[in-house]
Amino acid sequence: MSENLSELYSNQQTLFGRGSLAKLVPLLSAQPLPTLLFCGRSFLQSQTFDQMKAALNAQIIGYEIVSHEASPDEIDAWVTRWRGHVDRVVAIGGGSVLDAAKAFSAMIQHPLPTARYLEKVGDTPLQPVTLPLIAIPTTAGTGSEVTQNAVVTDQHLIKVKASLRHPVFVPQTAILDPDLLKGATDHILASCAIDAFTHLFEGYLSRKGNLFTRQFALNGMQQFARAWPALNRDDAEGDSAREAMMMASWLGGVTLSMAGLGVIHGIAGELGAIKPFHHGEACGRLLFPFLDLLESHQDPQQQQLMQTLQQALFNVTSEAPARHLREWLQNQAISPFWRDGPTLTRDEVTWILTRSNSKNSLVEYSKEEQRLMLEQAWRVV
Repeated sequence: MSENLSELYSNQQTLFGRGSLAKLVPLLSAQPLPTLLFCGRSFLQSQTFDQMKAALNAQIIGYEIVSHEASPDEIDAWVTRWRGHVDRVVAIGGGSVLDAAKAFSAMIQHPLPTARYLEKVGDTPLQPVTLPLIAIPTTAGTGSEVTQNAVVTDQHLIKVKASLRHPVFVPQTAILDPDLLKGATDHILASCAIDAFTHLFEGYLSRKGNLFTRQFALNGMQQFARAWPALNRDDAEGDSAREAMMMASWLGGVTLSMAGLGVIHGIAGELGAIKPFHHGEACGRLLFPFLDLLESHQDPQQQQLMQTLQQALFNVTSEAPARHLREWLQNQAISPFWRDGPTLTRDEVTWILTRSNSKNSLVEYSKEEQRLMLEQAWRVV
């Protein structure tokens, strides 16, 4: 019997393609239910919303605006406000919006406060109940529209970034419309995209991986490579790139759900508990020193996987595939998100390293190696 067995959970219904957002209102009207919308303020101010506002408003009973990663207290407040009034949820936005809606959809079906069910700090098991959710990403990065987990963050009281996680929390329906990526800044496009790549890359190198999961990851990274240099183009090539990145993000969510993540997220998750950094940018900053670390580790399986990846992405082979990948990513990026930026204090680095880990990496990375990654990703003062 294989040591690593895969379990695939996905949406019951996935609509993909440019203009697929137009399917939302017919989906809602086909089965009228009291429906709550979660979204970002930017969506409410967009031309897209302006065009569908009247038809959409006829199908919803209200909306909640999400501007950051939701805290347990915010989720509890939404549940208190809407319990007994909502039977379905729609989420239109980036990863924070989708995670907030997923958390709300689950917690409105549970009796206790959110923190009681949260990984790392909770004391109560989750039940397999949630409201039906239609998830519509406006960024291509987190893959939250197809994952089992809803990320919850509290940077003030309990200082934790953790998940509510259960297979039934995968959104029932995902609408993947690449045109919703138009208008995003180069920095946001690149920061979200590198998050998708990190999900795929860490899942590919996971010790929980097998042929099944790695094929999903390889497919996603090939789509990423097609898209990465052209995400911001306002032409047919740009449209094709945004389609490919939307698919890469979805495949990243599928991959991480099956194979887990590695040391980059083992650090980034703890960083996110105390600093309001963009998660995708944080993963991208950590990715580059991690690729340097890969060259110094002689794990034969990891070396073979990197050679296979280089051949699949670039149709070349070299003695330093990780360095080649890092150089390509930086040279082809539409925004140098890894330059300048905020700082970390030495106390913050220590706090993060006390809690960080290698997760499912094939190699166990030492605390000193993790420190090196942090110090190369951010200036430490």
